[in-house]
Amino acid sequence: MFGLNSRDAGLLVIVAILCLAAPFILNPFPEGSGMAQFNAGYPDLMQRLVIFGIFAIGFNILFGLTGYLSFGHAAFLGVGSYAAIWMMKLLTMNVIPAIIISVIIAGLFSLLVGWISLRRSGIYFSILTLAFAQMSYALAYSVLTPITGGETGLQPTPSDPRILDGALAEGETARANLFGLEMHQSFELSMGGWIFTFNAGYYIAAVVMILAFYLSIRIFRSPFGMMLRAVKSNQQRMNYTGLNTRPYTLAAFVISGMYAGLAGGLLVAMDTQVGAERMFWTASGEVVLMTILGGAGTLIGPVLGAGFIKYMENIVSKINKGILEQWFAFLPDGIEDLLITLVYPFVGKGWHLTLGLLFMLVVIFLPGGLVEGGQRIGRVFRRRDKNAGSVEADAAEQRSTPPAE
Repeated sequence: MFGLNSRDAGLLVIVAILCLAAPFILNPFPEGSGMAQFNAGYPDLMQRLVIFGIFAIGFNILFGLTGYLSFGHAAFLGVGSYAAIWMMKLLTMNVIPAIIISVIIAGLFSLLVGWISLRRSGIYFSILTLAFAQMSYALAYSVLTPITGGETGLQPTPSDPRILDGALAEGETARANLFGLEMHQSFELSMGGWIFTFNAGYYIAAVVMILAFYLSIRIFRSPFGMMLRAVKSNQQRMNYTGLNTRPYTLAAFVISGMYAGLAGGLLVAMDTQVGAERMFWTASGEVVLMTILGGAGTLIGPVLGAGFIKYMENIVSKINKGILEQWFAFLPDGIEDLLITLVYPFVGKGWHLTLGLLFMLVVIFLPGGLVEGGQRIGRVFRRRDKNAGSVEADAAEQRSTPPAE
C-alpha cells in the first residue's frame, strides 16, 4: 500500500487512526469526574501534539539516521513561523501559502546553517548549531525588531495589506482559514457524561502529520535512508572508500529543517501570534528529549515522545494543591497532608522534575525509548502465547496417542 511493505503500512494506518480518533482517545474520563483532569482532548493541546510530532519526526531524520545531534533546530521552527506570519500579513490569511512559504524559507536557512555546521562533526557540530540558534534568537529579539516584532512578537492586524483578501469590516478580526474554513471552528458531540470536540484546525494539522509521517517512512526505507544509516554506522570508513558523505548529510539536514519549518507554519496557522521564544535553546532541547524519549532512529518513537512531553506539560503542570486535596480527601488528615507534601513537588510547577526522572529511567533501562518498552512487552506476550500453544499441542498429542497395552 502506497509503496510500503505490510509492516510499515500497518504502522501508517495505526498513526492515522490515532490522529483521526484523538478526540475520543484523549477524553477517556467523563466531564465533571475527578479523573477529568487527565483528559487531553481539547483543540489547543491536540494541535500541539501533532505539530510537535512533525517537528520531532523531522529531527529524527537527522539525528536518528545520521547520528548528527543538532542543538539548534528551534531556529528553523522560528524562521518558519516568521515566514508564515508575514505571508498572512502581506498576502492572505489562507493557511496554504503560509505553510508553503514557511517550508521554503526554513529549507533555505537550514541549507546555509548546514553548509557551515557540517564542516565539523560530533560535539563541534552540535555547538555550531546551538550558536546559530542563539544568534537567530538574539537577532529576532532585538536587532531585527522591525521584522520580528522583538519582545512583543507579531500578529495580524486590521491595517495589514493582505493583497488577496478583501477589506475587513469594522470590528472584524483577521482569522487564519482554509478557503473560508476558520481554524478555530469546532463541533462538540455530547455522549452521556463525555464531551468530544472536533476542531477544524486540529484535523488539518493531523492530515499534514500523517503525510509527513508517510514521507518519513519512505525516506527511512529508501537507498538514501540506507546511506544515512551507513554514515551513522561509520562515516570515516565510508570516506576511506572514496564516497563523499557530505551531500547526504546536508540533504538530511535540509529535510529536517524543512520539517521544522512546516511545524512552525502550522503553529502560526493554529495561533496567529509569533514570538522570538520559539527560537530559544530550550525549544531545541525539547525536541531532542522528544526524540530520545520516544526512540531515536525509530519511525513512531518521536511521535510518542512528542505526545508524552506535551501531555505532561499541559496536564501534569495544571495539578495544584487544591486538586491534590480533592484526590486525598477520603484519607485521615495526617496522611492526607503527608501525601500532598510528597506529591506536590512533582506536579504543577514541578512537572519538569517528574519529566527529568522519567527521562533518566528511560535512558538507563530503555535505551531505545518508549518503542523499546513496547517491543519488550510485546515479546513477553508472544512468548506466553507460544508457551501456551506448545502446551496445548502436547496435550492434544497425548489425547490422540492410544494408550500402551
